[in-house]
Amino acid sequence: MATLLETKKLTKRFGGIVAVHELDFHIQKKEVLGLIGPNGSGKTTLFNLISGFLPPSSGQIILEGTNITGLAPEKTSSLGIIRSWQATTLFEHYERTVLGNIMVASHLKEKTGLWSALLNTPRYQKEGRDLEQEALKILEFLGLWVHKDRLALNLPVALKRCLAVANCLAAHPKLMLLDEPMAGMSMEESQDLMEKLTRLRDQGYTLLIVEHNVRALMTFCDRIVVLNYGKKIADGAPEEVRQNPEVIAAYLGEED
Repeated sequence: MATLLETKKLTKRFGGIVAVHELDFHIQKKEVLGLIGPNGSGKTTLFNLISGFLPPSSGQIILEGTNITGLAPEKTSSLGIIRSWQATTLFEHYERTVLGNIMVASHLKEKTGLWSALLNTPRYQKEGRDLEQEALKILEFLGLWVHKDRLALNLPVALKRCLAVANCLAAHPKLMLLDEPMAGMSMEESQDLMEKLTRLRDQGYTLLIVEHNVRALMTFCDRIVVLNYGKKIADGAPEEVRQNPEVIAAYLGEED
């Protein structure tokens, strides 16, 4: 498989604290990659670096052969790097419906310009209809169609997590960064989401997932990367990582 994104000696310092240390890291196209590690190991910092919410102290981030180091979030998203967040802040403060949330995310890929929108041209109207149909298909795929007219702020946690994934899909991502997508879910709800994420991989999407539910990641990720104190201590197939003594000592614990 071809490499979609890679980092070279990527480093982020906060004063005297090194959150990510000379990290060499890559993601293949059409891969589900799990990122695990203890609290404070650098996982969220890495997400913020890749998506442009933090500038690196040194090193490079390369997307399909192009250096994107230090680009702002709006630029990285336009290039196809789309992320979710631990907090389920799904435009809730605007009291948008579930469908309305997806429509906001869909507009990241609008082709018509400002004047077309202001003049409400036929082309703009058609694009709006097309975006809505696409949004409804995404909602149906994630089991949210029946909730399309509900306010996002009124959804239970599990459905908010699904809506966060739906928002990512609506932006037509090359790379989806999912931060704790299963947090607050029951075992059955987590299993259902894992099946949907696996289907997305089969459809050609690339996913990088941070998740504390290590057992879940081990069952469906193609590869696992483990960070500890900002350094990569393991990178390989789930079974290989599971048996790595350094990983057991740093994160999984002897019983795992």
